Amino acid sequence: MSFTVAELIVDTLERAGVRRVYGLPGDSLNGLTDAIRRSRGFTWMHARHEEAAAFAAAGEAAITGELAVVAASCGPGNLHLINGLFDAQRSRVPVLVIAAHIPSSEIGSTYFQETHPQELFRECSVYAELVSTPAQLPYVLEIAARTAVEQRGVAVLVVPGDILVAQLPRPETRAPIRASRSIVVPSDVELDAAATALDRARRVTILAGAGCAGAHDELVALAERLRAPVVHTLRGKEWVEPDNPFDVGMTGLLGVASGYHAMQACDALLIVGADFPYREFYPDHAVVVQIDVRGEQLGRRTVVDAPLVGSAKETLAALASRVRAKTDTAHLDHALRDYAATRNELDGFADDDRNRTPIHPQFVARMIDELAADDAVFIPDVGTPVIWAARYLRMNGRRRLIGSFNHGSMANAVPHAIGVQASHPGRQVVTLSGDGGLAMMLGDLITLQQLDLPVKVVVFNNGSLGFVELEMKAAGYVTFGTDLANPNFADVARALGMHGRRVDHPDDLAEALRTAFAHDGAALIEVMTARQELALPPAIRAAQAEGFALYATRSVLSGRADELIELARTNLTRRIRP
Repeated sequence: MSFTVAELIVDTLERAGVRRVYGLPGDSLNGLTDAIRRSRGFTWMHARHEEAAAFAAAGEAAITGELAVVAASCGPGNLHLINGLFDAQRSRVPVLVIAAHIPSSEIGSTYFQETHPQELFRECSVYAELVSTPAQLPYVLEIAARTAVEQRGVAVLVVPGDILVAQLPRPETRAPIRASRSIVVPSDVELDAAATALDRARRVTILAGAGCAGAHDELVALAERLRAPVVHTLRGKEWVEPDNPFDVGMTGLLGVASGYHAMQACDALLIVGADFPYREFYPDHAVVVQIDVRGEQLGRRTVVDAPLVGSAKETLAALASRVRAKTDTAHLDHALRDYAATRNELDGFADDDRNRTPIHPQFVARMIDELAADDAVFIPDVGTPVIWAARYLRMNGRRRLIGSFNHGSMANAVPHAIGVQASHPGRQVVTLSGDGGLAMMLGDLITLQQLDLPVKVVVFNNGSLGFVELEMKAAGYVTFGTDLANPNFADVARALGMHGRRVDHPDDLAEALRTAFAHDGAALIEVMTARQELALPPAIRAAQAEGFALYATRSVLSGRADELIELARTNLTRRIRP
């Protein structure tokens, strides 16, 4: 008995646990989409743009940890995938791509829509291969899928349309493709050396990242033994922050002062499962111990004195059994007091400001946090929504925080939400969408309706590319090219059949959010937020201070003094009250 290559793909993926394929149909992809149509276990998730389909697959892979699949037709269809695939690759989530290609006999002839996908996707994948004959498919499909799940990245199979419909003998049944679960522990010699370095230090701080997933209890136990404050990265927030009495917030450009201070004050820094890229935030004169299951990550961001290749849970436990329990709590106590003061200041910015308009975005984020479900999945757009998510959303061990945190792509929130909601139909999914990001991929609102996905979209509408404006001000530039002439997004949502509401006053926000969160279907709440809100990093470098001064001077000389007045009004009125 024989069947087609496309049927083999569907059968193999179904046995691997895949239930959805995201994408757009096209002639070169017809063999696969028809096989999906005839299958019993698959759903075709029709997005309005291939970029959104790739982000959706990345969102599903991030929330489930399992293989997700996206497909696209030849030429432009494949090219549209690339931004979402870069995001998936840099977020280290397993995604398989079926990239349809022009007829195999025409490859190399500059045929209509010809590209070379296996080369185009090389940089954003752990595996990319062209299927030249039907006989290749059973083997390279398994290699691709297994590489994606084991290396947690993007694997690309480029398959010409004629090969998708080619017949081949039914191969022998192979074991389903599932990720292995390995334990890696450093040698005793390396563990002893790291323990000695930590024992000699008086002030240990821990920097914990997403690699701490599944190792929360071991991390807290070691922090208690070392009397060490724990600073988390953005991707580590959901795994490190919950029920952690030693957590003192984030550091970095989006972080808070207490996280920055805790790292700068230490004489030993223990990095666990983190690849924090901003070198200027690392301490200058501290011994560094780093734990990562990927040895190539060690020492990539700062000089490491004691590198440990190991999985976080087991390595933290092994290290805790070796280090001496510290009794001096001065460093920890100071960091916790600093965090309490920082938290109090941040919370002061997140009030209703006496019902004045425009609404402060911090207040919006705080209200989302208070009213969302205990197991909600939050997805912020890149830009200022990420800042407010990092500072005001509280993780509790059940909530999730997903975003384009490594790739940093605009317009990720709703596309990610498509995959998250599709794979978890009963779970509350909330986006913190920027007005620029939502407008960039506005067609995704149609996808929510077409696929009946009850995502709750909260739009921070400040009429600008807000984070870009912050970068311009810090560098001394007069803001330019960042204005957004937005439609009424709530009206757009209602025109599409969604629940839509626009909020102009703080007193109306809580009721609007409650109604949207309770709505049985997709809902959009558009909140008119302050454009000139400053989101300062925890430490202002001299160049940034000079940049702001230069921005102010240039703005006045350019006839833009009104912008400075609005900036002062937005950021000072809550500090100077009658």
